[in-house]
Amino acid sequence: MQPFELSLSAAATEISARRLSPVELTDSVLARIEATEPRLGAFAHVTDELARKAAAHAEQEIASGRYLGALHGIPLGVKDLYDTAGVPTTSSSAVRAGVVPDTDSASVEQLLGAGMVMVGKTHTHEFAFGGITPTTRNPWDPGRIPGGSSGGSGAAVAAGSCMVGMGSDTAGSIRIPATLCGTVGLKPTYGRASRRGVASLAWSLDHVGPLTRNVTDCAHVLNAIAGYDRRDPASVDVPVPDHTAGLDDGIAGLRIGVPSDYFFEHVSEDVEQAVRTAIDVLAGLGAELREVSTPYAEQILATEWAIVYPEASAYHQKDLRAKAELYLEDTRLSLEVGELVLATDYIKALRIRTLMQRARAEVFDDVDLVVMPGMPFAAPAVGATEVTWSDGVTEAISSALIRLTSPGNLTGQPVLSVPVGFDAAGLPLGMQLTGRPFDEATVLRAGRAYEQVSDAVGRIAPVG
Repeated sequence: MQPFELSLSAAATEISARRLSPVELTDSVLARIEATEPRLGAFAHVTDELARKAAAHAEQEIASGRYLGALHGIPLGVKDLYDTAGVPTTSSSAVRAGVVPDTDSASVEQLLGAGMVMVGKTHTHEFAFGGITPTTRNPWDPGRIPGGSSGGSGAAVAAGSCMVGMGSDTAGSIRIPATLCGTVGLKPTYGRASRRGVASLAWSLDHVGPLTRNVTDCAHVLNAIAGYDRRDPASVDVPVPDHTAGLDDGIAGLRIGVPSDYFFEHVSEDVEQAVRTAIDVLAGLGAELREVSTPYAEQILATEWAIVYPEASAYHQKDLRAKAELYLEDTRLSLEVGELVLATDYIKALRIRTLMQRARAEVFDDVDLVVMPGMPFAAPAVGATEVTWSDGVTEAISSALIRLTSPGNLTGQPVLSVPVGFDAAGLPLGMQLTGRPFDEATVLRAGRAYEQVSDAVGRIAPVG
């Protein structure tokens, strides 16, 4: 096994035991990037020089007895929305070509402070406004999309080009690529992790979080990035537990809700079968299954778009007037649409979101988690624009990609994406686990219980 094939947790064990050096690990990952990038295009910038210096520094610290913990010496890919001091941060857009921040975003500061080694900036759909990431390909089949907008991080983690990829999630942008690329991805509770220094798509829906090889790795990263930050207006000052504690306690007696509507409508047979099999596995581990309904199901997509469009347009208003020609066409058109949304419609959407949050909280009076498919299908082909379901309904790919993920953004609850298998073409499939606000610990514990008895989690794509 090559070092790049190790998970974060496995690599940390080897590093702490002095059987693997951060330099050796980083060299292996950089070689993997060099080998895979011609097929994937996952990275906007590869920071090989900085990575080697950081790895050498980590090696010296560890050798002198200053081991900082599980993240020390671990290779990290950072979505190109996150500010990184001295490293270009372009949001994968010509609008910000040449932008080099002076300071790190909050999460990058925390992760580098924990000893991580940044190997590069990963591509996003321009300014995170899309679920495809057109610069990047899926490592399981380069003829397929990786999803987005954190597609570069999803592809890189799945290919072994980094062990952690930081993403952001406004309508599913962590969980979409996690599902389509076969990684674990976590959207924490809204306000759990600071978004300071991360380019916004829609401020009232934006979340930041990690994509990793497995659930334990995800818990280690959440421990580092969670916490109150007064410089992020959405940040919430609540206690942060050790998310690695109790991960292996099992799920006996856990009440898991299974939707009877919405989340299992217009999904492929492969997806439904894989997710229902995973739900049966959870039941076999001692969880109690309960049927639940989805409040305001018919209003979900309309509410999501009615908030995203105007908030994004407000964020980009100045640049859209000064250099509209530099935006990609799909992004520019979306921002122009946002300027046409009436203030009254935006306010109505905010009110409906409040009703959704209250109704969803009532669902969780009777369950501890809700489990549903991650995506309605496996990764679509590059260039595909529509999907036609068995009942004859045709759906735009852009809408289908966020249909099952945007509820978690509207409610702000923590949602974990976990691989549950592969379709007949060998493409990854995934499920989502949704918990109560600020109860990431239960979500992670359930994901960990599943992955311990599954062979779907932690695989590295062949990039063939």
